[in-house]
Amino acid sequence: MRSIILGTALFAFGAAAPASADPSAGIWQTAPGETGGYLHVSIAPCGENLCGTIQRAYGADGTLASDYEHLGKPILWNMGRDGDGRYSGGTIWAPDVDKTYRSKMQLKGNQLAVSGCVGPFCRSQDWQRVK
Repeated sequence: MRSIILGTALFAFGAAAPASADPSAGIWQTAPGETGGYLHVSIAPCGENLCGTIQRAYGADGTLASDYEHLGKPILWNMGRDGDGRYSGGTIWAPDVDKTYRSKMQLKGNQLAVSGCVGPFCRSQDWQRVK
């Protein structure tokens, strides 16, 4: 009887354990903006989807910009998993122009191709994995 209870408890614990982390979760460095500065974005699960938050900002010379006004703000949200490293249905915010875009992304090793469109106008960047 004791082994049945122990086995059931182990099974229940295993079933409750979180699923493996999404391969796109982690810290990503954006491409440099018009002024040469770039961001570090933390991507993590948010419900069934992925979301990203601005974790750090750097100037064109690579120095940390600890006074960046958008630190901690969401930059990417509701990115749905399509499989095979592809994601869609999300929204991305471009702080440099203060616009939001319908977004999709594709994981290619340690590179994340991120794009967003509003009407016929699209922007895209390749982000590099930091961690």
